[in-house]
Amino acid sequence: MKIWKLTLASVASIGLLAACGGNDEGNNGGNNAGADANANANANAETEANDEGNNEAGNDSEGNNGEAADVSGEITVWGWNVAAASMEEAVEGFQEQYPDVDIVVEDIGREDLYDRLTVGFAAGGSGLPDITMIETDRLDNYFGEFPDGFVNLSEHGYDDHESKFPEAKAAAMKNADGDFLAAPWDIGPAGVFYNVPLFEEAGVNADDIETWDDFVEAGTTILDETGSQMVPIDISNDDALFRMMMNQLGTYYFDEDGNIDIHSDEAVQAMSVIQDLHAAGLVANTDGWDGTVTATVNNTVATVPFGVWYAGTITDQAPEQEGEWDVFKLPAFEEGGNRDANLGGSDLSVLSHTEHPEAAYAFVEYFTTETEPQMNALSEYGLFPSLVETYDDPYFEEEQEFFNNSPIWSLFADVAEGTLPANYTSDYARAFRYASDAQANVLLSETPPAEALEEAAGRIANETGRDQN
Repeated sequence: MKIWKLTLASVASIGLLAACGGNDEGNNGGNNAGADANANANANAETEANDEGNNEAGNDSEGNNGEAADVSGEITVWGWNVAAASMEEAVEGFQEQYPDVDIVVEDIGREDLYDRLTVGFAAGGSGLPDITMIETDRLDNYFGEFPDGFVNLSEHGYDDHESKFPEAKAAAMKNADGDFLAAPWDIGPAGVFYNVPLFEEAGVNADDIETWDDFVEAGTTILDETGSQMVPIDISNDDALFRMMMNQLGTYYFDEDGNIDIHSDEAVQAMSVIQDLHAAGLVANTDGWDGTVTATVNNTVATVPFGVWYAGTITDQAPEQEGEWDVFKLPAFEEGGNRDANLGGSDLSVLSHTEHPEAAYAFVEYFTTETEPQMNALSEYGLFPSLVETYDDPYFEEEQEFFNNSPIWSLFADVAEGTLPANYTSDYARAFRYASDAQANVLLSETPPAEALEEAAGRIANETGRDQN
């Protein structure tokens, strides 16, 4: 068993991440969005064979047992809510290929998982599972603090699967040496959920909204005609809209080299649009996740720009509004500009203390690279797959009755494939906190966006020692 040293500062960093995560993506329990993701559509996905090159995990190219007879052991998997349920449902299919591997899936709750994971790493792996879920924006933090805590999936052949996932998603799974320490699972392509009756009452056509300027103009009309504001934002605690906008513009808190980039021209441009929305009276200042959901279902807001997982929230929380919601892509910053971005997602890692690394890897590989478990997670639980080959399934083209009979999954698949990479880094939690503070300064104290973001960059630099661009 390997021992990992944990400094007091490291504990504080991980704890901060967990605290920030409580508001990040709405404190939704599932895969950064799945706690409420209970999409109720039904679909039958055909099982496809695994690709070649996975013999280390025990499969051959026909999806037969191959060397499965040599893979055995009892594997414990940690997850939460519908994510845990979707893994549990995948066990039967997995055991058809690996009959000597027993899988125990434990649903222990999102924040409990992170608390126990951090404590377990600090204790040298004591009490940890063989496999765990980790949200994508938290991976770098754990990789940085516990570099010896994860099985190198590349050494088991996972590199062979890299082309099966969007580039941005695959890149987030790797350590500084380019090795996979996590396997991609669900992803959070972003879009704008909108209330069709409110748009119709105001005479606004969603298809005419191509830029953020169009969005502000449409929002002003909707506010005048219906009294509904345009977007919910937990101003002091969550900068989700800002992150989506930065991702559209090809920037983030940090650049690809890990330098602080939150004060870039693109970031200032993004925050300026949010300032325009607020100045026009179009921002509903919501109180946490519950406030956002309430604003959605009671028509306080006409749109909710969020990750795909919010589809499950609306269907679960407002079943009486079936047919009254639809989706369009995030507006671009200029006509013809990029409209793709991501918000949320989660992944699976094998922890290095496991006594059965081959068996653990086999389950991770099966679950993340086979279409059947991924399609089941989408059709039954609303967890959107990052496995690109699933996007060819006819289910993605089906009209969704709840969403105005629109094929929304196809739209989100297009967004997923076009999303630009974001470098979260091990200091994501600190940047998240200071970005939220900057947003509050801009919207509540009328601080100019450039000034507020420059201050945030300085605070991040002071706390992390990272260079500023």
